Amino acid sequence: MTRKQRRATLIGTSVAGLSLALILVLFALRSGVDYFYTPSRVVGQEVKPGVSFRLGGLVAKDSVKRGQGTTVAFDVTDTKSTIPVIFDGILPELFREGQGIIAVGKLDTDGRFRASTVLAKHDENYMPPEVAKALKEQGVWQGDVTRASAATAAKIVPAAK
Repeated sequence: MTRKQRRATLIGTSVAGLSLALILVLFALRSGVDYFYTPSRVVGQEVKPGVSFRLGGLVAKDSVKRGQGTTVAFDVTDTKSTIPVIFDGILPELFREGQGIIAVGKLDTDGRFRASTVLAKHDENYMPPEVAKALKEQGVWQGDVTRASAATAAKIVPAAK
């Protein structure tokens, strides 16, 4: 083999190896991604049963029903559509009706969301970013009003020295 042929073989092998590695990495990342959906998008048939995704919205009023053991059923809404959720596990302490949550799980063939994990907001000023964005797009977000009121109150009340 001439020097030119060896160099061409080395470059070709390197490109093929890097391409294979990139394909494997992208395939591995694809299987670990959970997409975020609102109840309206789920009802709009954007999600197939059995596919893992994150469902975000507000826990609907008067929807929390405790079953046997640690099983809890509740509804998640974005004020336009509602999805029933079933979760078997311990809910976060801050979980309650009217709160923003994100649940990770899969849609079953009956249209219920089987959650494997439920995350609740951690204080009165926090809303999961995906939920806040979805609520803002629908015109029902009121979080900025709360923050503006708090900022105004902080200006009126002098800080303790």
